[in-house]
Amino acid sequence: MKTFKSIIANEAKQPYYQALHEFVEAEYASKTIFPPHNHILHAFNFCDYEDIKVVIIGQDPYHELHQANGLAFSVNKGVRMPPSLVNIYKEAHSDVGIDIPNHGDLTAWAKQGVLLLNTVLTVGCANSHKGKGWEIFTDHIIEEMNKREKPVVFILWGRQAENKASMIDTNKHCVITSAHPSPLSAHRGFFGSKPFSRTNEFLVSQGIEPIDWRID
Repeated sequence: MKTFKSIIANEAKQPYYQALHEFVEAEYASKTIFPPHNHILHAFNFCDYEDIKVVIIGQDPYHELHQANGLAFSVNKGVRMPPSLVNIYKEAHSDVGIDIPNHGDLTAWAKQGVLLLNTVLTVGCANSHKGKGWEIFTDHIIEEMNKREKPVVFILWGRQAENKASMIDTNKHCVITSAHPSPLSAHRGFFGSKPFSRTNEFLVSQGIEPIDWRID
């Protein structure tokens, strides 16, 4: 049976990944890099390959101190919520009526089968690890999810994420796209896009238990 462990082990054998690993290790040894080293692959720790229901694709991890925790858009409890996450919560409140939480930890989503996947998994300053090989790795993860027989919802926010749509078989899976939740673009189509209710409508239509989007 295919698992994230087997998929990642296969990637780790590839020359691009070995070069990426050397680069990332050197960066952590000499600079302040985010997320913490032991959280680089944290997004894969909650549900395995066959149990993922939703893939939300972000970009870089957050690059301010204490923010990035290995889950796209998420921050640990006690850390000030970034503006994009504030907007995600606003849309979830408007769309499915959740109470807006007082923290930004999205672990509750991850535990239900939401893969919170950035396209680049490490960062020093903005875009500093772009083009080093993470995009190949995360594209391969998306390709593996696309191969799965059991349907998946892919939520693509912003142009970089939307570029992944061509990799996804929309005859089998559901793709939801909109503007990015950043304050720079949220009013250009993110607000009102109803990604949370649309996700659950699709899951229910496929006989899959919907996501409880509430955050305690």
